[in-house]
Amino acid sequence: MSLPAANQQDELRESLREGQPYRVLACWSSGISGLVRSDSDPHAIHFTAPPQFGGVEGRWTPEDLLLGAIASCYTTTFCTLAEYSKLQYLGLAVDVRGSLRKADRGYSFGEIAICPRLSIVGAEEQHRALRLLQKAAATCPVSRLLAVEPAFEPQVQVLASTSASACAGETHSGGAI
Repeated sequence: MSLPAANQQDELRESLREGQPYRVLACWSSGISGLVRSDSDPHAIHFTAPPQFGGVEGRWTPEDLLLGAIASCYTTTFCTLAEYSKLQYLGLAVDVRGSLRKADRGYSFGEIAICPRLSIVGAEEQHRALRLLQKAAATCPVSRLLAVEPAFEPQVQVLASTSASACAGETHSGGAI
């Protein structure tokens, strides 16, 4: 038997006050490559150093994983806010770009940009959609941890049809996504 929604919300808020634990484990496999596992997923992710630092082509790098964490956190934060606000949308694609630079103490990201593209049907919702995109940027827990303040470049497109999505036809250097 499930609890009523209000009780579930109260329990969730209380557990978050105490802190929600997360854990990942990275294990070296060979060279400068390894596997990372999470308590929340039985599948491992192969990772390596970037190719320019001697890593293997075609594998996730720590830099990719960081940008992926920002993109996925932003996406889930927005989706939660949109659901709570009852905003109807057709699609969301979040492009996150970063630039790694040599600093005094090694390498660091000099800039990060979060570029969400939200597709909606009605132009009357455009202002509210933009406010929710901005709120997601301000409240995403992963991007709030960064030492560099991410640039924020949202786009809201009004579509005539409910069958199109923000990710349709998007390509990535590894192929279609």
